[in-house]
Amino acid sequence: MPQKQAKSRFVALLRERAGFDFGSKLDLLAEKSGTALDLLQALIDQKLLMKEDACHIWGDFLGIAYVDVLASGITDQAVKMIPIDIARKVRAIGIYVIDGVLTVAMATPEDANLVRSLEGIAQTPLSPVFSLPCEIDDAISVLYSTERSITDSLAELERDALFSDPDLAIEKISELADTKTLSNVLEEILYFALRERATDIHIEPQEVLSRIRFRVDGSLREILTFPRVLHRALISRLKILSDLNISESRFPQDGRFYIPMGTNRANFRLSFIPTIRGEKAVVRVLTSATKRMSVTLDTMLMSQRILQPFRRLIRNPSGIIFATGPTGSGKTTTLYAAIDEINSPKINITTIEDPVEIPIAGISQSQVNPKIDLRFGVVLRSFLRQDPDVILIGEIRDTETAKIATEAALTGHLVFASLHTNTAPQAIVRLMEMGVEPYMVAPSIIGVLSQRLAARICDKCKESYHPPRDVLLKYFKEEGLSDVAFYRGRGCPHCRGTGYWGRVAFHELVIVTEEIRRMISDRRSVQEIAHAAAKVGYRPLRYDGLNKVLIGLTTIEEIEQNSSFDWAM
Repeated sequence: MPQKQAKSRFVALLRERAGFDFGSKLDLLAEKSGTALDLLQALIDQKLLMKEDACHIWGDFLGIAYVDVLASGITDQAVKMIPIDIARKVRAIGIYVIDGVLTVAMATPEDANLVRSLEGIAQTPLSPVFSLPCEIDDAISVLYSTERSITDSLAELERDALFSDPDLAIEKISELADTKTLSNVLEEILYFALRERATDIHIEPQEVLSRIRFRVDGSLREILTFPRVLHRALISRLKILSDLNISESRFPQDGRFYIPMGTNRANFRLSFIPTIRGEKAVVRVLTSATKRMSVTLDTMLMSQRILQPFRRLIRNPSGIIFATGPTGSGKTTTLYAAIDEINSPKINITTIEDPVEIPIAGISQSQVNPKIDLRFGVVLRSFLRQDPDVILIGEIRDTETAKIATEAALTGHLVFASLHTNTAPQAIVRLMEMGVEPYMVAPSIIGVLSQRLAARICDKCKESYHPPRDVLLKYFKEEGLSDVAFYRGRGCPHCRGTGYWGRVAFHELVIVTEEIRRMISDRRSVQEIAHAAAKVGYRPLRYDGLNKVLIGLTTIEEIEQNSSFDWAM
């Protein structure tokens, strides 16, 4: 079909399907856009249509399904069936193989000749689906990245003439940090981290070399080493991306930056500290700022003995519900899932976060900004004048925020908040230690959920085994478990030989009863509060963790590593 005719038909379909009147904007965009596909991208960029809506209309126009390739479960097998040079040239990437048919995300799936060519290259029948060109480009950058490609790029960077004289390299560090070669190296590191599902990237100077380590599924893995002469250039490039001072290396610095990922973006938080061998950088990989809420309480594999009472808690009209645990334990994800479940047009929900990780439709979300003294307490006071029903506080860090949150709960608001404590009962005492009076704490708190994450056994190489009797007796009181099969990961290419893929949460939940309220007023100890909570079903973290072991989700070693309470089932 000629391009002009295709664009006209697409415009007509948009007017018919969009559900609102574009006015003259659609005609103006169509006139400026070269092709119908260009018009589609312009509609998304101009936010005239949500990406999913626009792409589904385009898919219907082509008669081919639309797939968000960056949100798809892409397999290594499918990716390898199309060489990277071909994938980049024709904008196509394999997604998965089912019954001998390769599903391929393409920018132009209607091109029958191209589909036949790719079938010849992949040596298998193809099922083409549509994805946005920009998303295919970024998916290729992420999924074809390897340690080898990063090593080759670092070697190319080292050959730069600036590195022939170390003193000259230091003088020209600002010039070097802006070069295309260095930008490409850093992008490859970030893309590979995204591919490997890393939560943190460590770039560390050592005595002779520098090294890069990723934290994946809670464990650090060394990815590669590179010449020390390149270390300062990489650090400087990261500082430039974060608008930090590249000449300052004596004091710690913190920053943020993002890289585009299709129509979304990947966010990163940076921390630099001086060490005896140079600056160390740790890059925290944050959730995409435009990623849609996908995790629900039902998909979190929360035990029913925790899930059912927690669901009752989040439907209370007022009170404080805490999620506790260390950094990176998934507290924010759980709170997001909770407010997403109760979200409705009848409820005014507001959040205060640092940063806003996932926008949720129908919820007013604000972000603190320490640079202009926009703290949690300041925003929270303003929120209370916005007629809220439910408030989510990203983290209670100081007495001011703690007191305002407590007052909000006492005046008829439901408050969700995160707090850094090791156990659920400790959160109650922690509030009093922060300066909130017991007479305010006792009636305001209705429940505390504590959470940890354990690496999940890889489904591709999962195998059964029987632990030694002394191991069973250490963790389990019940007899007869010697006949029960436990599971572990053998190690395979899918999980990079670790035996783990992904993570699973385990929890403990304290429901605040009238007895516990009296104990709070009397300033009783954490141990006494935990004992009272046990009367109504409280069990420590390790209890739920060992249940996850028994149903084959994780291993005893993971629960041992991620929980410290001495508990046997």
